Amino acid sequence: MEKYFKFKEFGTDYKKETLAGVTTFLATCYIVVVNPQILSQTGMSYSGVVTATVLLSFFSTLLMGIFAHNPITVAPGMGLNAFFTFTLCLGMKVPWPTALGAIFWSGLLFLLISMFNLRTVLLNAIPLPLRYAISCGIGIFISLIGLTNAGFLASHEATIITQNALNPKLWTFIIGLFVTALLSVKRVKGAFLIGILFTTLLTYPLGRWWGDEIILTYKGLYSPPDFSLIGQLNLIDSLKFSFFPVVLTLLLTDMFDSLSTFIGISHAGNLLDEKGRPRNIKKSLIVDSLATLLAGLLGTSSGTSYIESAAGIKEGGKTGFVALVTAFLFLPLMFFSPLLVMIPTIATAPILVLVGVYMIGPIKKIDWNNLEEAIPCFLSLILIPLTYSITHGMVWGFLMYSFLKLFGGKREEVTFPLIVLNLLATISLFMK
Repeated sequence: MEKYFKFKEFGTDYKKETLAGVTTFLATCYIVVVNPQILSQTGMSYSGVVTATVLLSFFSTLLMGIFAHNPITVAPGMGLNAFFTFTLCLGMKVPWPTALGAIFWSGLLFLLISMFNLRTVLLNAIPLPLRYAISCGIGIFISLIGLTNAGFLASHEATIITQNALNPKLWTFIIGLFVTALLSVKRVKGAFLIGILFTTLLTYPLGRWWGDEIILTYKGLYSPPDFSLIGQLNLIDSLKFSFFPVVLTLLLTDMFDSLSTFIGISHAGNLLDEKGRPRNIKKSLIVDSLATLLAGLLGTSSGTSYIESAAGIKEGGKTGFVALVTAFLFLPLMFFSPLLVMIPTIATAPILVLVGVYMIGPIKKIDWNNLEEAIPCFLSLILIPLTYSITHGMVWGFLMYSFLKLFGGKREEVTFPLIVLNLLATISLFMK
C-alpha cells in the first residue's frame, strides 16, 4: 500500500494521510444532508437520494484515489444539484427520471471528451471571463436558494422581493448563519457539519417553547439503505433533440467546475507535474466524468470534485490514500437516513448561503474596466440567480459576448466552436 501510493516519493506517511482523509471527510460530508434536501423537492425519495449520494461519493472518491492518485473527494456537486432541481425539474417541468437520463448522457460525453482530449476545444470555445462569471452566478444562485429555504426572503407586490418579518424560525436561521460563519472564519475542522448540527439543535424549542410550528421531531436512528432510485433514469426521453441544450449545459457546467477545482487545489497544495500542470489531470477528469455517468445510474445529480478537498491537503495529504480514507468514511452514513431526515432545511440553509462566498472568488479575475468582457459577464452573473436558471445566464452571456466582438471589430475572437455554441444557445431559447 505504501509503495503503491508512493509515500516516500511525496514525503508522507500513513498518519498524515489518514488525518488528511478524516479532515477532508469532515469538510465534505455535509453534502449527504444538503443534497437529499435539494433533490427531494423534485419528488425523489429522500432516503433514496441519501443512499445514492453516499454510494456516488464512495465509489467516485475511491476511484479518484486508486486510479488518479489524487487526494480529492468527488461527490454530487453544489450548483449542479440546484440546476437539476430548480431549473430542470421545477422550472422546465422535466420529470426527474428524464433529468437523470440527461445526467447520464452528459457524463458519457464528458468521458469521451476526457479520453480523447476534446475538452480543450470546448474549453477554448468559452471565453475565460465568462467561465468566471458563470461560477460566480451559480454561487449567488445557491445563496439565493438558501435564503429562500430559510424563509428569509418573501415576494412583494411593489419591490418583487423583500425580507420576511422576523419570527422564531427566522431568528434560528440567523443565529445558525452567524455561528457557522464564525466557525468558517476560525477555520474549524468540519465547520459546515458543526453548523448544521448546531442549527438543528436550535430548532428544538420551535413549537415547544416559542413559535407555532414544531420543526424538529425524532424519526429514528437506523434504517436499511434505500436503493429505490438505482436504475430509474429515462434514457430514451432524455435523448430527444430538444433536450440536447440541457445535456450540453450539464456537460459544460460540470467540466468547468471540475477544471477550476483541479487547478485551485493543485496550486494550493503544490500537486503539480514537472510542467507545472495539475497532477494526473487526464485521469482525474476521467474519474469526474465517470462520477457524473454513475450519478445518473444511482439516482442523484452530477458528481464533481470538491474544492473542500484542500482542507485535507493543508493537513499534509498528498496521495490517493487520502481519498481512500475519505471514501470509506462516507459508507456508514448510508444507514442513518432517518436521522438525516430530522435535519430541517433551515439548518442547511446557512451552508447554502456560505457556499456562495466560496464560489464568488473568481469575480476578481474579470476585467471590469473592459466593457467587452464586463457586460456579458455581468449579464451571465446576474441572470443566473434572477431567472432561477443557470442555462439562461449562460446563454445570454454567450450571445452578448459574441455580439459585442462581432460588431466591435474583433471578429477573429469569435471562433468556430463558439459560433456553434451560440447556435445551440439560440435554439435553446425557443425550446421548453
